[in-house]
Amino acid sequence: MGGRDARHLTLWLPVILVLAVLAAATTAYLLDPGAPEPDQPAAIPPPPGLDLPAVRTPAPVAAAATGTPDPAKVRRAVAGLLEDSDLGPHVLATVAGLDGTLLYTRGTGEATPASTLKLLTTTAALETLGPDHTFDTTVVADGRHVVLVGGGDPLLSHVDLRRLARQAAPQLGGKVRVGFDTSLFSGPAVNPHWPDTYVPEGVVAPIEPLWVDEGRTNGGFGSATDPAAAAAREFAAELTRAGVTVVGTPEERRAPDAASRLAVVTSKPLGLIVEHTLATSDNEAAEVIARQVGLATSGVGSSVAGVAGVLDTLEALGVPTTGAVVHDGSGLSREDRLDPDTLTAVLETAGSAGHPELRSVLTGLPVAGFTGSLEYRFDAGDPGRGLVRAKTGTLSGVTGLAGTVIDRDGTPMVFALLVDRVALVDTLGARAALDDVTSALADCRCGGAGTVAP
Repeated sequence: MGGRDARHLTLWLPVILVLAVLAAATTAYLLDPGAPEPDQPAAIPPPPGLDLPAVRTPAPVAAAATGTPDPAKVRRAVAGLLEDSDLGPHVLATVAGLDGTLLYTRGTGEATPASTLKLLTTTAALETLGPDHTFDTTVVADGRHVVLVGGGDPLLSHVDLRRLARQAAPQLGGKVRVGFDTSLFSGPAVNPHWPDTYVPEGVVAPIEPLWVDEGRTNGGFGSATDPAAAAAREFAAELTRAGVTVVGTPEERRAPDAASRLAVVTSKPLGLIVEHTLATSDNEAAEVIARQVGLATSGVGSSVAGVAGVLDTLEALGVPTTGAVVHDGSGLSREDRLDPDTLTAVLETAGSAGHPELRSVLTGLPVAGFTGSLEYRFDAGDPGRGLVRAKTGTLSGVTGLAGTVIDRDGTPMVFALLVDRVALVDTLGARAALDDVTSALADCRCGGAGTVAP
C-alpha cells in the first residue's frame, strides 16, 4: 500500500467505523418490529470538563414600535391600487392598527371569504381548548374485537397507526376482529353547503374523527369515500405485521364506555396544528377543528355545532360578527359571507397582550415570498417580501388576503382584502393586485416610530 493510500485510510478509518456502527444499529432496529420509535433525538452530554455558560435572554435589537399610522398616508398608499379593474366590481378592504384604530376602509357589507375564514375557526379553537390541548386516538378491547376509536386528531398518520398496533399487539392472543368507532362526530361528513363535486374531485375528504393522512388518496390528489374504514383496514394490516391474527374485514362498532384501553397515540398540541392549518390552508384540518369547537362548546361534534361555537366564542372575545354567514370551518362554501372588519378584529385580538393563547393565529400566517401559500408570491425585491404575513383565500371568482404587515417605520398594521366578483380571465391579475396593496403598506412611511436599539 502506498503512503498516500495509507494516509487516506488513516483519515477515513474513524468515519468508516462510525458508519458501520450506524448501519448495525439501523439493521437491528429494522429487524426488530417491536423496537420503540423515539420521538426526540438522544441527548448528547457535553465532554467532561467543558463548562458551558448559562443561557441568557438576549437584549432586544429594536424598540417596540409606538404611535398609530396616519390614516391619510394609508389611504394614499392603497386607495389607487384598489381601483385595479382586475379586482372586479365588488372590493372590500379594511386596514387597522394593532390597537384597533381604523386606518382605511373601502366598501360596505360582506363578501365571500374563502379560506380567510380559517382565521375565525382556529381562533375559536385556541380560545375554547387552549394551544396545549391534544387529541387522543385509542385502541380498546371489546371481547374478541379490537376497536380503533377516533379522537378527532386531524393529522393522524400511518406512523401513528403503526405505533397503536405495536402497543396493542403484545396484549392480544388468538384471533381478533377489528372495529372502528367514529361516534365522536355527528351530522353529515360532507357539508351540504359544498358543491357535490368537491369529494369526487378530491377538493376535500369526508370529515371524520378517524382517518389517516386526512383521508387523502392518490398522493393527496384524491379522497377516500370512507376515510375511517380505510384507516381501520390499515390498522388491521399493521396488527397482522405485528404478529396478530386478524379475521374478517373491519366494521364500524361503538366501543363500550367500560372497554379496557390497549393503546393510545396523542396528537401534536393544538397550537402547532393551527399553525399548520393556516400555513398550508388545510381544509380537512380546519373542518375537524371546527367540530372540536362544537364539542367543547356544546358537546356536539357536528359542523352546525362547530359553526355556532365559533361565532359564539368570537362574540365573547369582542369580535364583531354582524352580517356573518358561516356554514363551515374552512371557507369552502361559496355561501359564506364576512365583513372584512371581522377578520381584522380577529387579528387584532390574536395580537393583543391579553390573549397570549391566540398567538398561533399570527405565527401560523404564511410569510410573503417564503412560506406556505405565499411561498411563490412576492418576488425578490418586492417591498412586501418577508414583511407581509397573510392568510390567503381562493375560490373561483374569489380572492382574499387577511393578515399583518410592517411598514417602513416599523409600525405593524392588520388588513383584510376581499374581492368576490373576479372574472375568470382576471384571476391571476386580481391576486397580484391584492399583493401590490399589501406591498404598498410595507413600503409606506405611514407613521409610528420604530427605532433601532444602540
